[in-house]
Amino acid sequence: MATNIVFIFVCSVLVFFMTPGLSFFYGGGMVPKKQVNNTLMSVFIMCSIPVLLWVICGYSLSFSGNNWNLIGDLHNFMLHNVKMGAVSALTDGKLNNVTFIIFQMMFAVITPALFVGAIVGRMDFKFLISFVVLWSIFVYYPMVHMVWGGGFLQGLGALDFAGGLVVHINAGVTALILAWFLGPRLVKQNASPANLSWVVLGTSMLWVGWYGFNAGSALRMNTIAMQAMLTTTVATATAMLVWIILDVFFKKNASLLGICSGAVCGLVAITPACGYVTITGSMVIGLVATLASYLFINKVKPIIKIDDTLDAFGCHGIAGIVGSILTGLFASKAVNPTISESGFFEGGSLHLLGIQLGATIFTVIFTVVIVSIVILGLKQIIRMRISKAEEKLRELM
Repeated sequence: MATNIVFIFVCSVLVFFMTPGLSFFYGGGMVPKKQVNNTLMSVFIMCSIPVLLWVICGYSLSFSGNNWNLIGDLHNFMLHNVKMGAVSALTDGKLNNVTFIIFQMMFAVITPALFVGAIVGRMDFKFLISFVVLWSIFVYYPMVHMVWGGGFLQGLGALDFAGGLVVHINAGVTALILAWFLGPRLVKQNASPANLSWVVLGTSMLWVGWYGFNAGSALRMNTIAMQAMLTTTVATATAMLVWIILDVFFKKNASLLGICSGAVCGLVAITPACGYVTITGSMVIGLVATLASYLFINKVKPIIKIDDTLDAFGCHGIAGIVGSILTGLFASKAVNPTISESGFFEGGSLHLLGIQLGATIFTVIFTVVIVSIVILGLKQIIRMRISKAEEKLRELM
């Protein structure tokens, strides 16, 4: 078990590394100069609040008990009743409790940081902080429990190796709903990002951190962890190339921002499938998800007119949905013998596809409903959007 603990320690550090990486990706170069400080702060604050929430009640609500197959209980409130050095039953003896708690805590940190990209420059900071607290309790922890903590989606056999449902669809849909309630920016920014070097740096930090995210979800150093690392790399490389080709075809010019966007789409799409699929499956997932995200961002988004500032839903939501569904087609017992059945293209039936489709639809609906309720309630006591004067000051270069 000692080797596994060292491995997950390293993976936990890598996942934590993703949040400052996201700060660079969102705030370093993709927003106007006057919004940089606010964007960096809005992302980096996630290294504080979700950590405290996780140890107070998040771990307990996610992994302790089982109420209605939807959420846990408060038996481990403030991590009481947790024997830190004892073998964790949640990991089939692969890790001790404290290592598992730390690894999962890093997921709770990065997930709310993802939806910040949809609302930069126009959400009141007090509203954001309050929303993150309520969202974590009523959206994120229930999703963790339902998928990984003994809830009904896990019971149905839904596959989510590293967070397609729990992290990316959840955060992506949250971003879309927040953007819809906020409304469009007062001043549109059509110029290229101010600092593409920071965007590349942020993308690189995310990619490196993603190895901890995906490979670490095997919860031990084994062949499945290495398979997850390999499929993550292949899917991301595929997605980058697909985005370049699409840019050349539609816009007659490849762009550095497009390359970075394609990489993120590939990383997102392979997350639910990385420990279950073959190399061929990872290439197809990277290709299809990037095509879907590209078409949504460039064709659908202008029609629906929801101002998702940095395309959090377009990258994380759409790619996450595609990756989750395609897991039902490409998951293979030959790759991961722990799953109950293979997907349709790996010698199985359409049954797993049905489960994945149902779990994906449920996650979207659940997130839309609960996030909308939280926003409507919170708006009654806290201003959601900053003043027009302050917003114009931030938007104008």
